[in-house]
Amino acid sequence: MTATNTKPAYRDATRPVSERVEDLLTRMTLEEKAGQMFHVISIGVAGVDGETQGQVTEGFISHFNVHQLPDARTAARWHNQMQELASHTRLGIPITVSTDPRHAFAENEGASFAAGFFSAWPEPIGLAALRDPETVRRFADTARQEYLAVGLRAALHPTVDLATEPRWARQYSGFGQDPGLTGKLAAAYLEGFQGHALGRQSVACMTKHFPGGGPQKDGEDPHFPYGREQVYPGGRFEDHLLPFRDAINAGTSAIMPYYGMPVGLSRDGEAIEEVGFGFNRQIITKLLRDELGYDGVVCTDWGLLHDSHVFGMTLPARAWGVEHLSVEERMIKAIDAGCDQFGGESCPEILVDLVRAGRISTQRIDMSVRRLLRVKFELGLFDDRYVDEDAAEVLVGNAAFREEGLKAQSRSVVVIKTTEGILPLRTSMRVYLEGLSADAIQSCGASVVASPAEADLAIVRLDAPYEPRNERFLEAMFHAGSLEFDDAVASHLKELAGQAPLVLVANLDRPAILTPLEPHCSAILATFGVSDEALTRVLTGKAVPEGRLPFELPRSTQAVLEAQSDVPGGSADPLYPYGHGLAGWAGLKS
Repeated sequence: MTATNTKPAYRDATRPVSERVEDLLTRMTLEEKAGQMFHVISIGVAGVDGETQGQVTEGFISHFNVHQLPDARTAARWHNQMQELASHTRLGIPITVSTDPRHAFAENEGASFAAGFFSAWPEPIGLAALRDPETVRRFADTARQEYLAVGLRAALHPTVDLATEPRWARQYSGFGQDPGLTGKLAAAYLEGFQGHALGRQSVACMTKHFPGGGPQKDGEDPHFPYGREQVYPGGRFEDHLLPFRDAINAGTSAIMPYYGMPVGLSRDGEAIEEVGFGFNRQIITKLLRDELGYDGVVCTDWGLLHDSHVFGMTLPARAWGVEHLSVEERMIKAIDAGCDQFGGESCPEILVDLVRAGRISTQRIDMSVRRLLRVKFELGLFDDRYVDEDAAEVLVGNAAFREEGLKAQSRSVVVIKTTEGILPLRTSMRVYLEGLSADAIQSCGASVVASPAEADLAIVRLDAPYEPRNERFLEAMFHAGSLEFDDAVASHLKELAGQAPLVLVANLDRPAILTPLEPHCSAILATFGVSDEALTRVLTGKAVPEGRLPFELPRSTQAVLEAQSDVPGGSADPLYPYGHGLAGWAGLKS
């Protein structure tokens, strides 16, 4: 007699994904379905702790957003331990591990992580300075390989918000102020991470923050209560929507709505409800689902339901416009809006109770779980869930990847201003440095001196200014407020320039006001995630800077205040316009 094949259909890799999804869905309990709709944070990877074990085995949660990754082997081992734990649950649903961006320099636990042991590239705003979709695709393909090696199968990026409000803290993570360029670069980014369709070698991307998180009132971020409002005084809502159209056409696996709530926004003659986008049915269902035809996963931004209490500090739930609602009512409203998953939340039992009470239908839950399971099957996680720890250690951050990243960093530098004969550095030069590694400069043959009075050239590297804040959790990590340097900075640069020609290197995570500094500088370079090593290659002429400004640099605070937050390039008479950049050291337009 022939043995009967008792393998469940969802375990059979030869069957179509749709069939496997439906088979699994019919086998799941309500509790197992509810667990899929939560995407929780895992801070460290030293081991699988008791809380995480409970989330997997009792809460049936299978999506984890990992933060701290010490090295490739440890990351891969933790991933395998998580998969082993999940494999022993009743249905063996594999874990999807996600991450915020971690291939550049910004360290912000609410948005991104520095590269560490991964290859380091420019921030996305630096990739935008290159205006080159192929470089973006190469970056994304490299990051995809490194992610795969350690088991990261979901990317909580790209960010396609437009840099239309100069004071906003998150411009570094997007592709600048131009809607068309942002859309083209987003499509290349998605191709590099996902391919033309999700498969076993893909990393699933979550494009954010729908329908565009750039036009923040007064430039404040909606992670915080004072930044909850998004405004469109210039009537440019469609500009901010455009990159998402391109991302949907490119097949983005998931989309994340932003925290912000639209104020005074109407579309097609209909006033948009003034609630956060994750609670907004007009935005998620009517616009994203019905008008744009998107049927992928919609995951809320992190922490819409509960307040966060960390290190003795509180961050209120980002339930803007619905603060008066209970947690249960917020959950119902977000699901009714069209969301499939709650980011940064871990309360599936509340969802279970709402379904049992008849306040949310089982059919509605099935709709979301179906989308979430489809991604896991498409990624091949049910068929091959583990990674090779030895291979991860070899591949991640290898010399070829690091060199590719360094080259992109150097190329992304923007020459804003130069004077003939100042740069590149010559081996005979005596150089005074501030904010730049002496080792990097000395490696090229120039000598570093202790005083500007001894120098042939002074080089000063400065971060863009911001107003430090630290009253709420995460607040210190967001660079917000004024774009002006202190008067003391201008006075110091003037003093230096009186002793030696001055080169200013400005690290522009936001478009700083350089007006008081510019007259004292013989050359000005702008960087957007560039190491000292990559910068030194530019300063010495070993690499050619190709960047152009991805956002305009305003002339004054008054110009910023008078600009409209939703309009690309909206400030009057900018000091340097969008797209400005000189070729090499000749001072000629490229």
